[in-house]
Amino acid sequence: MTYADAGVHFETHNKLVTEIFKRVRSTYSPRVMPIDDGFGGLFSLDYDTGLFKRNYRRPVLVACTDGVGTKLKLAFEMGKHDTVGIDCVAMSVNDMLCMGAEPLFFLDYIATGRKDLGVLLPLVGGVVEGCKQSACALLGGETAEMPDFYPDGEYDIAGFGIGVVEKQRVIRGEGIKPGDVVLGIESSGLHSNGFSLVRRILKKKKWKLTQHVGELGRELGLELLEPTRIYAQPMVALLNTYKRKRIVEGLANITGGGFLENIPRILPESCDAVIDTGAWQVPPIFQMLQRGGNIERDEMFRVFNMGIGMVAIVSPYHVDAVADKLEKHKVKGVPPLKTHVIGEIRTGERRVVLA
Repeated sequence: MTYADAGVHFETHNKLVTEIFKRVRSTYSPRVMPIDDGFGGLFSLDYDTGLFKRNYRRPVLVACTDGVGTKLKLAFEMGKHDTVGIDCVAMSVNDMLCMGAEPLFFLDYIATGRKDLGVLLPLVGGVVEGCKQSACALLGGETAEMPDFYPDGEYDIAGFGIGVVEKQRVIRGEGIKPGDVVLGIESSGLHSNGFSLVRRILKKKKWKLTQHVGELGRELGLELLEPTRIYAQPMVALLNTYKRKRIVEGLANITGGGFLENIPRILPESCDAVIDTGAWQVPPIFQMLQRGGNIERDEMFRVFNMGIGMVAIVSPYHVDAVADKLEKHKVKGVPPLKTHVIGEIRTGERRVVLA
């Protein structure tokens, strides 16, 4: 018997690795140290040449890991795998930004029953695109072929991001105080949270992913698979603009748990965040899901981002400057950010109050 008889194919694996490396190298900066056929990736924290010179005094590494969740089920059904690769990067990178960290490099782990190049190459291509949008290197990864463990055409993907921040620049939220402004930064859609509920609504209403929805302007499945917005480049540029003063007191990634669970994570014990739910236009997909599932408002704000993917807490003196810098920063292939003042900080008990 051979390994191929058991369902593991080295020939396919080698083709996959060859094609992947062509794409992975496009994410490298001069800080990635070349090593052929190594057992690990090498990344230089300091770099002393030309435009890329960067030296840290008291660097703190920030590590994050996450997956894409049951959104993958929709990718399987649609046969569209590139966007969930972007999602995988976004889930970790957007979290580390909340600590004030600059993304450095990313690792991915993919497990599948059979290595299908038609599935895996678009998937890894999405991871590469996510790393480019994050300005970080895809330093390595693992693609495991596990026969009889996953159905044909299905897989799971997880990602691991490493970033760095100077110790005195770590964002902890301790400076947040009553009177500060809650600035909402728009999402690109559902991002990668709440899809177990989404799938339940789809089943209940018998909605088809291929159906064109007028209020969305495209197929429902394409709307649901819209990749997560990555905030790395605009946010890092903003934070690096102010070397001495801190103009962003807190950042919250609106992921699982929505507004009600994520914003309190950055609030001091004596503060509430009062959110004006009418301060921005909630995108049609959220309204459609709310009607389809007959979901109460508070539950929507607990499960979904409602069109706001990240929240920044800033002084009223700095809010215009922060919004302006975020909206003017350009990332290749991605629409500019849009921001809204969506609330304020008041004396309270570390809660979110929906107004």
